[in-house]
Amino acid sequence: MRLSSLQQYSVVTANYWAFTLTDGALRMLVLFHFHELGYSTLEIAFLFLFYEFFGILTNLYGGLIGARYGLRLTLWVGTLLQIFALLMLIPVAASWPKLLSVSYVMVAQAISGIAKDLNKMSAKSAIKVVVPVNADDAQTGESQLFKWVAILTGSKNALKGVGFFLGGVLLTSFGFNNAVGWMAAGLAFAFLPTLVLPADFGKMKDKPSLSSLFSKSEGINVLSLARFFLFGARDVWFVVALPVFLEASLGWSFWEIGGFLGLWVIGYGIVQGAAPALRRLWGKTTPPGISSLQFWSALLTAVPALIAVALWREVDVSIAITAGLAVFGVVFAMNSSIHSYMVLSYTDSENVSLNVGFYYMANAAGRLTGTLLSGAVFLLGGMEACLWMSCLLVSLAFLTSCKLPLPPRHCVNPVQSV
Repeated sequence: MRLSSLQQYSVVTANYWAFTLTDGALRMLVLFHFHELGYSTLEIAFLFLFYEFFGILTNLYGGLIGARYGLRLTLWVGTLLQIFALLMLIPVAASWPKLLSVSYVMVAQAISGIAKDLNKMSAKSAIKVVVPVNADDAQTGESQLFKWVAILTGSKNALKGVGFFLGGVLLTSFGFNNAVGWMAAGLAFAFLPTLVLPADFGKMKDKPSLSSLFSKSEGINVLSLARFFLFGARDVWFVVALPVFLEASLGWSFWEIGGFLGLWVIGYGIVQGAAPALRRLWGKTTPPGISSLQFWSALLTAVPALIAVALWREVDVSIAITAGLAVFGVVFAMNSSIHSYMVLSYTDSENVSLNVGFYYMANAAGRLTGTLLSGAVFLLGGMEACLWMSCLLVSLAFLTSCKLPLPPRHCVNPVQSV
């Protein structure tokens, strides 16, 4: 019996959740394991270089593959590649020469990066496929789309936070090699339900050409550039600099750092998932629009600057970082949730995997830039320099969002609220 659209989406989402747990745990495992071995922040950043770089290529070509052959194929390939990447890391040993370790782990991380973005593109494109379009009431359809996007994105990030905590616990309890082995086995079990998905899930009727890789939509292009700056601003201080800072400057243990970052991402995910409800609390009943994006981007610009000033004025470091990170998480979550909705608002269900793939290519490019800057800037100027760089990148995201055109379905109602 053929699964309903909702059942298909449920299978995709369950697989995405399991994948997200391993993705978050693996990042913490790699970061802490190699920091413990004496690697510098810049060397650790290079371990994630291929992860982000190949994510860029995957989002670009993954959208084309999904459109041509269906989202089931991209989901399968993404999950199996992640299992393979985890198995690759089992033999890594502290006795290996540094050059061999870095090169080998970079290759494994490249495979993991390809896997992650194939999986994410499949799950996020699936929303547009299953959310019904109501031609007579476009606003209701858009509100439903915003709600579904917020739930998926929020739950994903909450689980990624659990993954951060899981990574710290697994490293402490079982060691690096056993931990990645257990995660590979768990993800293999989660892969099995995806075998029931139909082959035509998310497949376009007309096969797109290579020229379709790059978006021809002004809205998608401008939003993608804003996304690039937004995620660069987060990762420039969050990915490498913050965990190393907490361990080196504050003396936190691995499981404490993993738990703290995990709680932050869980809270961040909860805010993302609750974004529609939060907007209703302050009386905003229409779907978010361009002015919403600009408001939250402008507000976010001030947060890393205030944390940097607090560190410069020698405010208690633990309070400045933890309180500042909490505020940053709430405001960033609202930004990210509205971004994730807007990209689907600018596209249609026929071209969704192509446009979502292009958009998340920019997302991956922002993470790559932020990751490299996180290691290099922290090495040169410490946490304060990373925070000022974050402030600059958020400012660029805000300025870019000022160039956004109205989404097609919003043209009938050009007044948008924050």
